[in-house]
Amino acid sequence: MPKRVCIIGCGAIGSLYAAHLARVAEVWAFVRRPEHAAALNREGLRVSGRRDLSARLKATTDPRALPEFDLGIVCTKSTQTRDSIAPVAHRFPGGVVLSAQNGLGNEEIIAEHTRGYVLRGTTFMSGSRRSDTHVTMELDTATWLGPFEPTRTPFALAQEVAALLVESGLKAEALEDARPAQWSKLIFNASVNSVAALTELPHCPLFARRDKADDLGHLLYDLVDEGKRVASALGVQLHEDPWEMNKIGAQTNHPPSMLYDIQHRYATEVDSLGGAIAREAERLGVPAPLHTALYQLIKGKEFSWASE
Repeated sequence: MPKRVCIIGCGAIGSLYAAHLARVAEVWAFVRRPEHAAALNREGLRVSGRRDLSARLKATTDPRALPEFDLGIVCTKSTQTRDSIAPVAHRFPGGVVLSAQNGLGNEEIIAEHTRGYVLRGTTFMSGSRRSDTHVTMELDTATWLGPFEPTRTPFALAQEVAALLVESGLKAEALEDARPAQWSKLIFNASVNSVAALTELPHCPLFARRDKADDLGHLLYDLVDEGKRVASALGVQLHEDPWEMNKIGAQTNHPPSMLYDIQHRYATEVDSLGGAIAREAERLGVPAPLHTALYQLIKGKEFSWASE
């Protein structure tokens, strides 16, 4: 059972993993900002909302200060995967690295840099970051994980990591094929994040409402249906229904990550979300006009900031 864990990227989701795992393992956080590391070392982490707990851990911005680890969990945005894993990849020579990120393509980048095993990971767990040391848990749902096929990761290792997450108080399920879970979350995430980014609304009940002609639920339903057709053409039978995931999430009024990015004029994860669906659809010859249009519109917004 992995007992020394490195959380790579300690935002909302990374903090939830770190705080829970610190109860059953030695946890380190590799973060970008020195003041973030200092606050974590000084105050630890607090979780409120659906859980109420505090935890101590070690944090650093210096990869040279890190020991070797049994388990790494990458929780950065997909746009930061390469820059975050490259400095620390050598710290998992006999261990395993789990991507708990949005979208497609993260595992491939991680596998390029580490000699260890790699796991596909998908989580519907959500939280809001209140400060460098405080996160609110909003949805307490499972992490689905399984072997990343090119690294020939043993399924037994995925089971061990899932067991550790469960021991820490989180929910987890090991899957021999994690692609159906990954695509369920991809379709959900690409749909919700894109609509939130363009409307600047949080994930709210409007996203599931289909009573009137102008209700956003119509658009979300059609986006999900389009994503399902792409997954089907790829031969992926979804693990969960993304529309049902949307209905659950719409009760939280949670601000999706791309909404935050748009509001602060940061680069979004759209290339690995809606862009990934649009590219797969084009490759497979499956029409995906909605995801393609939203992808192009969000890239247009990003371009408008650069041209100012």
